Amino acid sequence: MFARTEAVISPTTISAPSPIVLIPARMGSTRLPGKPLADIGGVPMIVHVLHRAEAAGLGRVVVACAEQEIADAVIAAGGTAVMTPPDLPSGSDRIHAALATIDPTRNHEIVINLQGDLPGFEPGALTALLDVLADSSFDIATLVAPITSDAEAAAESVVKAACGFEASDIAPVLYFSRARIPFGAGPLWHHVGVYAYRRAALERFVAAPPSPLERREKLEQLRALELGLRIGAARIARAPFGVDTPEDLARARQELKHDR
Repeated sequence: MFARTEAVISPTTISAPSPIVLIPARMGSTRLPGKPLADIGGVPMIVHVLHRAEAAGLGRVVVACAEQEIADAVIAAGGTAVMTPPDLPSGSDRIHAALATIDPTRNHEIVINLQGDLPGFEPGALTALLDVLADSSFDIATLVAPITSDAEAAAESVVKAACGFEASDIAPVLYFSRARIPFGAGPLWHHVGVYAYRRAALERFVAAPPSPLERREKLEQLRALELGLRIGAARIARAPFGVDTPEDLARARQELKHDR
């Protein structure tokens, strides 16, 4: 089934270094089991994310699935899906496995990892990732948004990025933490866990074991920094709304009730 779906877009028709958007998805969320198929306005959440990625118009979009039912929903919506082993430890490992299956000839040298639980993600933010990688000194691109309250700054669930913007909307990220960083007066930045990798950087990242700071902060992006990979961030106006709990899902249904 997937071979026929993939044949619609042949690798030979894509010229390097065309980006590819990969959306990792699995059913095993502990706080919201089965969330990729959660109904939002009559549409599974993973299909909302698929359509957002397609609207960016950057090229090929593929959902990297851990289970067949996710793939079935994606294909029913006209999308492309590829199966990956269900026991992979992270979304980064899942997109790496999917890439090996769907692009063995390495037509795609920029790989975007868009989380499957961001049904309201603004498509234009994906273009901002490519703007970061226009600077050849960056290995990985990500997004940050302003922190707007003391509660957001104090929340351990909100990852902060230590970066400084001046004339440009792009800046290197020096560290990520669940703590409030950096010290002193000035804006704080909420890290949005969406990435664009140069393919070689993704391969180096997934080949490495979890690093000391990654284990301490429980943030896998610190592995990239400890490997010496350079991460650049583009600032966007606001952090997208993620769905992790039943309460989040109720909010998403309310906010996206007119989105079809």
